[in-house]
Amino acid sequence: MGQHQHICSTRSLTSRHWRFGRRVCLRKGCGSEFQPHCWNQRYCQDPECLRLVRRWQAAKRQRRRRENAEHRKQHREAERERRKRRKDDAKTQPIALESANRRDEDQPWSRSNRSLGNFCDRPGCYDPLRCSCRAQARYCGDDCAQTMRRVLDRERKWLRRNRYVGRFKRQLEFEEARHKRARDAAPLPES
Repeated sequence: MGQHQHICSTRSLTSRHWRFGRRVCLRKGCGSEFQPHCWNQRYCQDPECLRLVRRWQAAKRQRRRRENAEHRKQHREAERERRKRRKDDAKTQPIALESANRRDEDQPWSRSNRSLGNFCDRPGCYDPLRCSCRAQARYCGDDCAQTMRRVLDRERKWLRRNRYVGRFKRQLEFEEARHKRARDAAPLPES
């Protein structure tokens, strides 16, 4: 028999995943540690956690969309058309009391009490923004702000280090540190 075509050591398979350190899931309320597979992975890959992140993102998109006057106008027109169609359908079909009773139960999630006002920019956090007189706040408190700052800083540094300019600057920093160590280690001239 011949050699196998795809021979690779187990070290190369495992070292690829250990290139990035263990992280804590960014979604508020999760807190589970995971081993990221790429440099910008923010969340654990638990299906329930990802579902909640997608739900938060949809609520945030909907909140931004409702702030635009043009989108509110489009929504108003669409709702008017929907109500008109429903009224016309009710005239042609027999009255269904069951659907009227069900309408109260099937309230959309986005209209729940949790998401009435603007909420935090940290994924999974529905807490209201803190009051700020100087600038518009983005987070509900210091813990969410610090967590997001840490994640964004890590990603910014990763991108900078993997560009030519970033590698050149790091090389200059290393040379400067090497010269500083050499100056500190050199004996002082005696007078």
